Amino acid sequence: MTEQFEPMPGDWTRALAIVAHPDDLEYGAAAAISRWTGEGREVSYLLVTRGEAGIDTLPPGQAAPLRESEQRTGAAVVGVTAVDFLDHRDGVIEYGPALRRDLTREIRRRRPELLITLNHHDTWDGRSSWNTPDHRAVGRAVLDAAADAGNRWIFSELAAEGFTPWNGVRWVAVNGSPHPTHAVDVSDHLERAVRSLLAHRTYIEALTDRNPEEYCRTLIGQATSEASARFGGRPAVSFELFPR
Repeated sequence: MTEQFEPMPGDWTRALAIVAHPDDLEYGAAAAISRWTGEGREVSYLLVTRGEAGIDTLPPGQAAPLRESEQRTGAAVVGVTAVDFLDHRDGVIEYGPALRRDLTREIRRRRPELLITLNHHDTWDGRSSWNTPDHRAVGRAVLDAAADAGNRWIFSELAAEGFTPWNGVRWVAVNGSPHPTHAVDVSDHLERAVRSLLAHRTYIEALTDRNPEEYCRTLIGQATSEASARFGGRPAVSFELFPR
């Protein structure tokens, strides 16, 4: 028998979502974020790149501002107004101390209890569907920076910049993981999730010949119905949850 998902923890007030590219959150987590902001919780976004290498028909200098604008629009649909970018290079993000330091700085700045990120595993399905290097690098750096943020002897130079240690991260929630453990009921937030993804119209129109709205509605419906089978039949967004 398939093991059922546990409900996501609800005893928190502030979350920070850290992903590699514009649209990473809209392809999965946005419906859950819509529910959380609707409950009065604070969620902010941090994008490691501006997604400038994501549209084959547009050179990076033109794609970056478009994708940034679409990300801000998509975030606003689900109640997120704080959206920041780190300007690492799209497609070649390097896992290592420099990335961990940048993420540690932002975690200390915002002091979240919950971190949200995208699949850090080698594959999407646990078998053969290979994940991208940017997703792997950022996801793993988020998991590490959750601890780095609370250790005063790691990146101690950040304290001199005013970013004192924050050991208040209680969970890291990984969306799109092949090993999900928890879920959020998003029954009343599917339409917002569709509109949030649809905000990335330039990217979607370059990605598929399908009608953009039909594409978004189908994708969100499939993703939330797959999770529902392990969450009481309710449309859901799933996460692999790492407590700290």
